[in-house]
Amino acid sequence: MIGARTAFSSLMFGLLLLAGMGAHALAAEDFTAAVQSLNAKNFTAKGEAIEAVAATGHDRSVVVLRAMLDGRLYYRKKDRRVVIVERLDKGFRLTDAATGETLGEVGKRKVRKIAINNKLRKRLRAALARLSLAHHDPRVRHQSVTEMLASVTPDTIPLLESALARETDEAVSELLRTALALAALASTDREQRLQALRTLEGNIQPEVANRIRRLLDKEKDGAVRAAAQRALTAIEDKLKFYGFLETLFFGLSLGSVLLLAAIGLAITFGVMGVINMAHGELIMLGAYTTYLVQALMPDHLEYSLLVAIPAAFLVSGLFGIAIERGVIRFLYGRPLETLLATFGISLLLQQLVRTTISAQNVTVANPQWMSGSLEINPVLSLTYNRLYILLFALLVFIVLLLILKKTSLGLQVRAVSQNRAMARAIGIRSGWVDAMTFGLGSGIAGVAGVALSQLTNVGPNMGQAYIIDSFMVVVFGGVGNLWGTLVGAFSLGVINKFLEPWSGAVLAKIVVLVFIILFIQKRPRGLFPQKGRSAEH
Repeated sequence: MIGARTAFSSLMFGLLLLAGMGAHALAAEDFTAAVQSLNAKNFTAKGEAIEAVAATGHDRSVVVLRAMLDGRLYYRKKDRRVVIVERLDKGFRLTDAATGETLGEVGKRKVRKIAINNKLRKRLRAALARLSLAHHDPRVRHQSVTEMLASVTPDTIPLLESALARETDEAVSELLRTALALAALASTDREQRLQALRTLEGNIQPEVANRIRRLLDKEKDGAVRAAAQRALTAIEDKLKFYGFLETLFFGLSLGSVLLLAAIGLAITFGVMGVINMAHGELIMLGAYTTYLVQALMPDHLEYSLLVAIPAAFLVSGLFGIAIERGVIRFLYGRPLETLLATFGISLLLQQLVRTTISAQNVTVANPQWMSGSLEINPVLSLTYNRLYILLFALLVFIVLLLILKKTSLGLQVRAVSQNRAMARAIGIRSGWVDAMTFGLGSGIAGVAGVALSQLTNVGPNMGQAYIIDSFMVVVFGGVGNLWGTLVGAFSLGVINKFLEPWSGAVLAKIVVLVFIILFIQKRPRGLFPQKGRSAEH
């Protein structure tokens, strides 16, 4: 008895499975037939075929209808098979419209385009909108409504209302309400236009302001014009606010770059009193280290920066120690000669890179996780590379601060910077401290090069663009004071970005330079002057 029941259950399962497979095959056949009928001889039949393709709900419906709208739907002359084409230099690459099967390449005379007119284009857009609004992914639905905003009319209101009634995602629902309000702006009913303007007041979707301006140009009713002006004023106020936030972000981003470039110099210049004109080249070495690390691990670009950061620190740090031990230690107390010597070293390092790697700029790739942007709203987005570099600059600052405040090396560095003679008297090896300090500052310059390689071209001369700005930040913030370097870098970055729209990039830098000169006249030791006996000299 049990065996009979098992056999019966297996039979029923098999029948259901076959029925399901048959239904799937039938649906596929319906879709194939509907696609093939797009190649009808008259536009009326093509319109019916468009509706038939959309009604199947097949996964390739959107692909086929989009190709038809874009003028990429053809038929092959020899068998009238409907295909999607990709243009090549001497012909087309064909893909079967219904199945997605690759059909090879043919000459231009082997296929013919399926013609459409404006009425069919309107029908295609409506069908695509329906399919996209019914998609299971809310991101696709959101993108579909966003694309529809520029072309909504009173005719689309039923479609939008139907989509809003079944929508479950709040962001998409809000966008659908915006679309409905935009459609109502073209209504002949005065109350509908007023209600739509109340809905749209302060809405920062780009199409909203454009539609309201067009309404103001032709609207005769005084109440509607006043409501439109209020809505437009509220939108413009929001746009100004978000524009301010965007400029502030770019200013902080520039400040983070200046901080990374200057923080190493703040150590060597502030603690050791060395005017290191090769600091920019140490940044450049860090950037080239990033390039070489990526060349050694091309299949793991996502992790290359994690390897490049310590590698760049070591490379630039060792070069810095070599410069200090080989040249600078013989020139302490002679700042002019130190300046000339490090300038000569900067030229040597540039030529070393030109000879060993390339005289041309090289390409450093951005990892996938640093590409793209974080979209806050339709008018404000923060690029990931600048956002990560801002956070990275703050992390480097905190780590360096902890090294100088919490380690024995930091204690000795502070002792030597405040009173070198007394530090020697209590047994601190000032020569070793000088070498480690210069190496630390140079290593941080190399780390700055890793970050800059994600923002700008990497070439032998890239360091020259940051050396003057780095000295400006250090002098403005207070020589040898890390907090001064932090405040100075972000202050100059923000000031520079807020000046650029009014004066241009070059004049903005000149204005900032003049400001620093005047500021130094009043406060010769910067925002946060160094404390200690050596600071008095």
